[in-house]
This record gives sequence, C-alpha cells and structure tokens, in this order.
Amino acid sequence: MTTIPRRGLAIGILLFASFMDLLDVTIVQVALPSIGADLGASEAQLEWIVSGYMLAFAVALITGGRLGDLFGRRRVFLIGIAGFTLASAAAAAAWSAEALVATRIAQGLFAALMVPQLLASVQALFSPRERAPMYGLIGGVTGLAAVLGPVLGGWLIDADLWGLGWRTVFLINIPVGIVIFVLAARFVPETRSERPLRLDLVGVVLLSAIVLAFMVPLVEGQSLGWPAWLWIPVAIGAVLLGVFIAYSRRRMRRDGSALLPMPLFADRGFSAGIVTQATFQGSLNAFTLPFIIYLQVGLGFDALTAGLNLLAFSLGALVGTGVVIPLVARVGKYLVTLGAALLGAGLLWVFAIVAETGAEFSGWAAVWPMLVSGVGLALLVIPLVDVALATVPVADAGAASGAYSTFQQLGAAAGVAISTTVFFSVIGDDWSREHLVTALQASVWVAVAGFAIAALASLLLPSRGKVQAHLEEARRIAEADAEVLADAAPAPVP
Repeated sequence: MTTIPRRGLAIGILLFASFMDLLDVTIVQVALPSIGADLGASEAQLEWIVSGYMLAFAVALITGGRLGDLFGRRRVFLIGIAGFTLASAAAAAAWSAEALVATRIAQGLFAALMVPQLLASVQALFSPRERAPMYGLIGGVTGLAAVLGPVLGGWLIDADLWGLGWRTVFLINIPVGIVIFVLAARFVPETRSERPLRLDLVGVVLLSAIVLAFMVPLVEGQSLGWPAWLWIPVAIGAVLLGVFIAYSRRRMRRDGSALLPMPLFADRGFSAGIVTQATFQGSLNAFTLPFIIYLQVGLGFDALTAGLNLLAFSLGALVGTGVVIPLVARVGKYLVTLGAALLGAGLLWVFAIVAETGAEFSGWAAVWPMLVSGVGLALLVIPLVDVALATVPVADAGAASGAYSTFQQLGAAAGVAISTTVFFSVIGDDWSREHLVTALQASVWVAVAGFAIAALASLLLPSRGKVQAHLEEARRIAEADAEVLADAAPAPVP
C-alpha cells in the first residue's frame, strides 16, 4: 500500500460529512414540535419527516458503498455531499409538510452516497495496523454528534436567527456542505475497489417496496382509523419478502452480489446480532421522540432546554465507551445483555421521575437515570459488531457490516413509527399534560419491550471463546499484512 500524502486530512473531511449526517437526525427530532406547529403537519407527517430519512438511507446504503467501489469513492462522495446540501436547502424552503417529507427522503438518499465512503476510504488509505486509531476517531465523533445534536438543534430554534425558526436546522448544512465539497475535491484522493461487487438494483427495488408495504399502514393507520384494507399492503409486503429472499439466494449463488448476504442469516450469531441491533436502535428512538414532544408540548420547555435533557445520556455513553473497550474480549456477549438491561431500567427510572414530579420536572431530576442509560448504550453498542461477527468468515465481514448498518436504520425507523403511533393513539384529542404522561408511559413500555427482546437475542450471540478467537485471527491477519507491506517497502537510501 503506497502511503498517500495528507491521508489524515482526507479522512477528516469525510468524517466531518458523516458528523453532519449524524447531527441532522438528532437536530430534526428536537425541531419536530416547531415544524409541526409551523407547517400544520399531521401526526403521520411528523413521523415521516423523521423515519422517511432513515428508510431512504437504509435501503440505499449498501448500494452507495458499491457505487463508490465501482466509480470512485471521491466522485460518489462529491455527488452525495452536493445532493445532500441541495436537499437541505430545499428542506429549509419547504412550504408544506408533504414537501418537507419529500426533501427529507432526498437527504437520506444522498447521505447514503456519502457516508459509506468514509470506512471504505479508511481501508483503502491505511494499512490494517493503522486503522484502529481511525476507527477510534470515528467512534469518538459519533459520540460527539450525539452530544451536540440536541443542544445545537435547540439553540438554533430558540435563537430564531433572522426569524427563520426551525428552518435554520437545515440551512446550517448549506455553508458546511459547500466547504466540505471544496475541500474534498481538493484533498481527498480517488480510490476504487480492485474487486467491486455488481449493483443489485432489483434487490433495492424489492427491499424498498417491502419497507413501504409494512411502514405505510403502520404510520398512516392511526390517522385513517385503521380500515381493514390496510392489511392488503401488509400481505403484499409478506409476499414480496418471500420473493426478495428467493431472489437474493439465487443471486448470491450466481456471483455473490445480492444486496443482503442471505447465507449469513443461517449463522445463529449473525442473525442474533441483526435482531439485537435492530430492536435496540428502534427502542432508543421509540423513547427519544415522544420524550422530546412531552417536554416541549406538555411542560412548555423551549427547544434548547428539551435538548439539554438528553445531554446526560450522551455523556454517559462517552464515559461508558472508555470503560467497555478493554472488556470486550474478556466478557463478550454479556456486555451486550447488561447494556440492554441498563437501557431499559434507566428509561423506566426516567419515566418514574417524570410521573412523580409532574409539572415540576426538570432535567436535573433525571441526570442519574440518563447517565445509567448512556452507560448501557456504550455497553451494548461497542462490543456488538465484534461479538456478532465472531463466527462470520473474515472474507464476508464487509457484507455483514453493511447488513448491520442497513438493519440499524430500518430498526430506528420502525421504532419511531411504532412508538409515535402508540403515543398519538393514546393522546387522541386530549393534549393535557396528564394525558401526555399516559401517552409517554405507553411509548416507554414499547421501548422497554424492545430492549428486553434485544437482551434475549444477545444471549444467542457467539460465546466468549469464539469472540477471543475472532479477535486473535483479526490481529494475526493485521500483523501478516503489516509484514508484507514492510517487506515490499523500498530500502532506505544510505
């Protein structure tokens, strides 16, 4: 591997774009009550504003990575950041809830072009021995986005810059996107995969149709009064799921380029990891959005104060990250189980404080349960992929990681849809604070049920011995690659 000058700068530029994507998700959740009030959005439209982005990102994520492998990662990244910036401008100018939903879907599609190029570029530009610090940096930036997103979103809305209100949470992406585009065009080297997989556009279309067949009835059912015909798209989705599985298996046998690596689902550890990933991510979002709505609508908190209520959660996750990394090889899957349990217990504790304090609730009252939940998040997230991939062949690790990312986003969108549907169904026409507490309680139980499923699924993950063997194999491969690179390096000039 030839050392490329200013590799660190190139990765920093790509990393900042990923940071902008992560911020966008959390910022919009804090801004949602303001958006709904200004645009007169229905409850279903509010759900689509959040979950539409996640779903578009999920179904296009693997394809975005393959496009970079085929046509050049810098080229595809530049298209992604340009489209994301333009879609952000369109979102800021949205004149209706329908227009905002459409622009959010466009944002998600373009984000799916730019985000996968980060990890692919790390693998292309750095030797195996050099990648660990890069992965640590990516994890740290992810945690930073979780901390800053709610706070920045709340500040932008409360500041009401130029009288634009919630629109500034999208406008901020425009100057940042322009700067990233210019820097990437100048400093990010072009790389491609030596053995790229073919695009699976049929798989993308089938997966998109399946997602819509299940999500549209779920999101729109409450506003439509749950008519019997809503079961028709669900039935169609079930049939399409069978078609998708059969098609993907046939394509995997033919050239291995199916959108999702179906043979890996026969691996118990891999499938358990997928279930754990999807349910935990869905549960997290199932709590966050109704909680933000309760704080702003039920208690009258401004957006910044509501965002600050999540700060202890993010800080707990940052603290937990430093603690858990050395424990992965020694404790294994039980870290994931404990993390899911702490998340569920922490959210129940938060709700108990909300119910007890009533109108006197303040963020300080929930600092400790939020910290506990954040630590639980770190215990779950940090080891999950390493543990789940312990029985997956190294050659399939890339495909497995792509599947995990896809199900992470699908789970998040499903969590938002299920929880907010329950929340708004309980509310009905009564938006009093007391009734909002009851609706929040229902959403909390949805989240806790999801964490319970994640905890149970985690018990089916590979054993500690297999995790240790997997990590040792990865270490040996990295050392072997490093030796090859060292032998191939030119001798120093005397």
